[in-house]
Amino acid sequence: MNIQERIRELLDKNKKLRSQIEDNTVQARTLLTKEDAVKDDLDKAKKLRSKSKELEGEIRSNEETIAMLKELTGGSRSNGDDGNDGVNEREALNVYLHTRDAATDGLKKTDAEVTIPESIVYNPENEVKTVTDLSQLVTQFTATTASGKYPILKKATAKLNTVEELVENPKLAKPEFTEVDWAVSTYRGAIPLSQESIDDSAVDLVGIVAKNANEQKINTTNAAISTVLKSFTAKEAKTLDDLKKILNVELDPAYGRTIVCSQSFYQWLDTLKDGNGQYLLHAPITESSPATLLGVNVHIVEDTLLGESGEMHAFVGDLARAVLYANRKDIQVRWVDNEVYGQYLQVVTRFGVKKADENAGYFVTVNALK
Repeated sequence: MNIQERIRELLDKNKKLRSQIEDNTVQARTLLTKEDAVKDDLDKAKKLRSKSKELEGEIRSNEETIAMLKELTGGSRSNGDDGNDGVNEREALNVYLHTRDAATDGLKKTDAEVTIPESIVYNPENEVKTVTDLSQLVTQFTATTASGKYPILKKATAKLNTVEELVENPKLAKPEFTEVDWAVSTYRGAIPLSQESIDDSAVDLVGIVAKNANEQKINTTNAAISTVLKSFTAKEAKTLDDLKKILNVELDPAYGRTIVCSQSFYQWLDTLKDGNGQYLLHAPITESSPATLLGVNVHIVEDTLLGESGEMHAFVGDLARAVLYANRKDIQVRWVDNEVYGQYLQVVTRFGVKKADENAGYFVTVNALK
């Protein structure tokens, strides 16, 4: 077996291990959220968590081996892809970063701009584990124009009719749609790179650029989405019962349930206990899975995205129906002149965020009883 075959074997193995971790997560969450859960269920869930941690350790070990094998071949492969295309794209982008020459195979050229290939874009889950990418939780589509309308299917309220045999079918109510107007905006940022790094041909600038570009994009999209979340109908809660009422009564049962909360709101959730003194918030089973409260996924963001530092705010509702995200998926970089620095890399991305369904959730503020 040659090195490339060994790399493919390890990648396939990691894929299967991640699938097993996801299965363990689902099984454990089902056991933990059972209303009649007994000690055996809790023990089983604990064993599943332990097994998942072992599998994660095996995945990390395999990834270290893959990295070592890639070093032996004299090149780095793209994330999740061991084919030659990924290597060519990465090498092409490195050529541009070192020479400013965009006329390179494997990269899209728009004047002096190049698009970072999606296959080698930095994966935030690998290192920025504390940042929730809200764009992955809402309804997202690829925009091919600067603006347009997106149809959202309304919740059906009509019913079928009782009909006698051989009687002509009555007409049914037509599906109703709400058209959401959206428009794409342009967002820009700068990535400073030292001339030493540029001149040193041994330095792989792709990792630096892709990581920084995606961190900036996540910060930007999170800020845009959180602005929309804050525009939903405000609700106040003082106790867990108030939060339960919002989830069980205020929110239509046709909608999904997710909580996106500030750090301070999460701290409040993390202190809630049942009548037996057991904490109600279940910690994430794996690093990539969310915490859960009463069977509802809980995602945490920094306080300042939803309000001021120390304030307890959260969006409670159906994120997929609440927010529409029009994404051009074109993180582009280009060299820009700067009087002081000389030159630096400018990152450009284009997207639009719009409220889709006014009734899909609430913006909840907690004023806990002292």
